Amino acid sequence: MQEPAWLSAAWAEFGVREIAGAGSSADVLSYYKEAGHPAIKHDDVAWCAAFAGAMLKRADVAGTGSLLARSYLGWGEPVETPKLGAIAVLERGADPGAGHVGFVVGASGKRIFLLGGNQGDAVSVAVFDAARVIGYRWPSGELVTAQLSAGVFARALGHVLDMEGGFTDDPYDPGGPTNRGITLEVYARWRGVTIDATSRARLIDDLKRIPDDVVRSIYEARYWRAGRCSDLPAPLGFFHFDACVNHGVSGAARMLQEALGVSVDGAIGPETLAALKGHAIPTNLEKYADVRRARYRALPHFWRFGRGWLNRVETTLAAARREKSSEAILQTPHTEGTTSMDMKDMQTTVELPTDGKWWVQSRTIWGALITAAAAVIPVLGPLVGIELSGEVVRQAGEQTVSAVQALAGLFGTLLTIYGRISAVQRLTRRNVNVRL
Repeated sequence: MQEPAWLSAAWAEFGVREIAGAGSSADVLSYYKEAGHPAIKHDDVAWCAAFAGAMLKRADVAGTGSLLARSYLGWGEPVETPKLGAIAVLERGADPGAGHVGFVVGASGKRIFLLGGNQGDAVSVAVFDAARVIGYRWPSGELVTAQLSAGVFARALGHVLDMEGGFTDDPYDPGGPTNRGITLEVYARWRGVTIDATSRARLIDDLKRIPDDVVRSIYEARYWRAGRCSDLPAPLGFFHFDACVNHGVSGAARMLQEALGVSVDGAIGPETLAALKGHAIPTNLEKYADVRRARYRALPHFWRFGRGWLNRVETTLAAARREKSSEAILQTPHTEGTTSMDMKDMQTTVELPTDGKWWVQSRTIWGALITAAAAVIPVLGPLVGIELSGEVVRQAGEQTVSAVQALAGLFGTLLTIYGRISAVQRLTRRNVNVRL
């Protein structure tokens, strides 16, 4: 069962706790920062809304930017029932300005189960009276799309800058002097300066020192927006942005249109956008990548740059596959007609490897250990004042095996009982890494 991305992010923080006294939890301080309040330097400031905002941001969804729990009453869209992953806003006492906010992970009768921050001074699951809930909220499509687009652009830009590198002036490169992927011609046009004998050297010198904010502005205006990257599903938008930079906006559009089998005119319009829905995103990505590879191979300088160009396609394709579309982020297991999540359907599980058994359960391993001990201890024992026969060692070993296996069984049974009575999630398979 799929859960919303922000809820997965919240589960990953489970157990984070405030630090008592003068110290502060670095994790909690990071929630303030991600929620838009980096000036807060101590974790004694109420942080339930900061935690909610930080988890939403990690899923590329915009929060309210406020530390007030009740700010979420006007956020997103209202939800009538306790939907898994929805934000629940609770009243707190008689103060109309006070409240609490957390993510819904369960509901049973008159109780609501929330995964949230600042619950017992920690990220935890707590039980609340459902009568305290004054609103359930869910991110609107507009919120997800806007925040997602901003996040995809930032990652796509970082990828392009990694691909482009620093300043180059290769005589075989038709782009001429280039820094961070921005050619001298593009930079001059952005500055509104004509390249001639008197300005060329100065412009090249300026291009070598181009500021980060100018780089971002050029890429956003000339390639991201001009290429309509935000109108494409996030994985395709990521890949298309890199193509716009490397092949030009019109050239990239033509390749995308060729991949989709629509009219090739170099301008993304209704026909192109409608064709995107005809195939799954991975299929469209693969077709786009194939067209792009073929285009590189047809270029006259493929003999010199071909290996790097094809490597760029593969690297960009792999990064694009990791991007999530807005549909994936909004995906939720809540089905039409379901009004609540009954606790009888919820259970916490720990998944152990299925391709073998725990060594404690292996009589073969224990037998080998006991046999070795029975042979070694009678010989070495007298040297340190211990005299035991091999038979005594074997008997003690067999008793140890029985005791250890019995304790392991008891421990497993107690975990099962505890998981059943304290469970807050629907049954799911999840890998758990345990560090001792």
